[in-house]
Amino acid sequence: MEAIWQPSAQRVAASNLTRFIGCVNARLGLSLEGYAQLYAWSIAAPALFWSELAHFAAVRADWGKGAPIEHPERMPGARFFPTATLNFADNLLRFRDEHPAIAFSNERGSEQRLTYRQLYDEVARIAAGLRDLGVGPGDRVAGYLPNLPQTLIAMLATASLGAIWSSCSPDFGLHGVLDRFGQIAPKVLFTADGYFYTGKTLESLTTIGALAAEIPSIERIVVVPYTRERPTLEGLGAAAARATHWQDFGTRGAALRFVPLPFNHPLYILFSSGTTGVPKCIVHGAGGTLLQHQKEHLLHVDVKRADRVFYYTTCGWMMWNWLASVLATGATLVLYDGNPFHPDPGVLWRLAERERITVFGTSAKYLSALEKNGYTPAREVDLGALRCILSTGSPLLPEGFDFVYRSIKSDVHLASISGGTDIVSCFALGCPTLPVHRGELQCRGLGMRVEIYDDAGRSVRGERGELVCTAPFPSMPIAFWNDPDGSKFRAAYFERFPGVWHHGDYAELTAHDGIVIYGRSDAVLNPGGVRIGTAEIYSAVESLPEISESIAVGQEWNGDVRVILFVRLQDGVSLDKALKDRIRATIRTSTTPRHVPAKIIAVADIPRTRSGKLTELAVRNVIHGQPVKNIDALANPQALEHFRALPELTG
Repeated sequence: MEAIWQPSAQRVAASNLTRFIGCVNARLGLSLEGYAQLYAWSIAAPALFWSELAHFAAVRADWGKGAPIEHPERMPGARFFPTATLNFADNLLRFRDEHPAIAFSNERGSEQRLTYRQLYDEVARIAAGLRDLGVGPGDRVAGYLPNLPQTLIAMLATASLGAIWSSCSPDFGLHGVLDRFGQIAPKVLFTADGYFYTGKTLESLTTIGALAAEIPSIERIVVVPYTRERPTLEGLGAAAARATHWQDFGTRGAALRFVPLPFNHPLYILFSSGTTGVPKCIVHGAGGTLLQHQKEHLLHVDVKRADRVFYYTTCGWMMWNWLASVLATGATLVLYDGNPFHPDPGVLWRLAERERITVFGTSAKYLSALEKNGYTPAREVDLGALRCILSTGSPLLPEGFDFVYRSIKSDVHLASISGGTDIVSCFALGCPTLPVHRGELQCRGLGMRVEIYDDAGRSVRGERGELVCTAPFPSMPIAFWNDPDGSKFRAAYFERFPGVWHHGDYAELTAHDGIVIYGRSDAVLNPGGVRIGTAEIYSAVESLPEISESIAVGQEWNGDVRVILFVRLQDGVSLDKALKDRIRATIRTSTTPRHVPAKIIAVADIPRTRSGKLTELAVRNVIHGQPVKNIDALANPQALEHFRALPELTG
């Protein structure tokens, strides 16, 4: 397949990745050329690769005298840089000058800007407040916050002390946030007084008051003023006695002291989506997170100090943690809070023009919705500064690639990336020196021995199978919270193929050494014993202008499985026989006859997680009359009602 984008020779030569190859060759006497050779070396000599990466990224650490990897043959069980000490916040705050660190805006037009010097001073103030409360290594600090500069400040202050940060976005209801923070017993909780979404002002303090009544470990609540200049704390109820305004917390002018900690010291607790039960509490280490993010930002995205990096995310999604680490490069973070389609579909693109964004990150679902809406950024705004578009959250369909190059910018590096909360990073992603092929993730990440296994555990190429990683990597979770013997952790990733990380994606390694992801393995359809990825169906169906979005599940039927396709239609469209016939014909032409659904049913809405991912498993449970264990994990749980007791599913 011909590439749809190719980097210029000048762009390749000026990239961080090309410079890294030159450094490795000079330091080690090697003669590596291009990404393929660099990748092969990175997985053949992981200790050297990660050490050279740390040197190239100028990671601030005392490396000690031990080997870079202890027990590299163990999976799990390997330990990276076991004798090293560092502080995560120290690395993200290495720059302390007048260069812009954060440019924030929201849907109401409010703005806030911080230089690296101002960011450092604010972190020092908040860290002093936490230190006065006795917060130290291993304590948990939680954030129930919008995507604000204060959220980053609180996280960095927490990390400077060696405490563990965990966050949820304020659209989580009481049960959803209690399912998360209730498991980890935070000592301090940061919250905003409320937030804005789709033109509405939504209140948070009542939820926090109820939460504090359920979690006795919370000693102090720090309230960030967001919807009001100085919010009253009465909404917290009895918890108001434990509350402090953000402006009054800490000590201005305090010195910032970074506690040196082991490389694998806990940094973050992230939560799984929780759609199949109480969320897993995934503990990530400081050093592994830092190294992995530095690799991805510097080498795979080509971030430099002059860049302005944006990702549309909430602080309840791992992409917030990923974005935060960009501070280590000295680039500027562009933050946005609000509905990306309010007051109209152009809001984020006007932001890109105004802030001269160079790296624009979003979800595949956002790009699909933008295309369905008919908005064409290339015609509406000046995107001259834009160099790279990142997409994740679900597979970016081939038509999504077409839309980006046709309607956003013809000369842009489009990088579809894939990994997850489990690794707080990527298994497959982009590369600034490689071509982009339609529908493919460009490459496997450096240092990540990613393979595709068939059902027998054999590595295959050009065939669909399970995405696995067959060697340790530094951003593997260090543990699950409240899993003292590690049994839950091992069951989650190492049960299917012992000694091998099983990620749960149904994927293919292509002739270009890229990756195509066909959906989650647990959502793969199996009619007649043939495995079908849902992304293939979505790619075909959503090319039709009448379809807003779709979701496909397998229904147990007469001893087999039949494919059921649910569609959400554009306004004014009805699902008549002619449209059903066109849907079936399109799927058959684009895929195979086995992909053609037995039933096509229109629904008013489709359930999704709070990070925008479709929830095939929840729909599958509902149509089989099984409970959905944790509807609080859904952004729109009411959508499940559209799938209950449908007469079309009984015949």
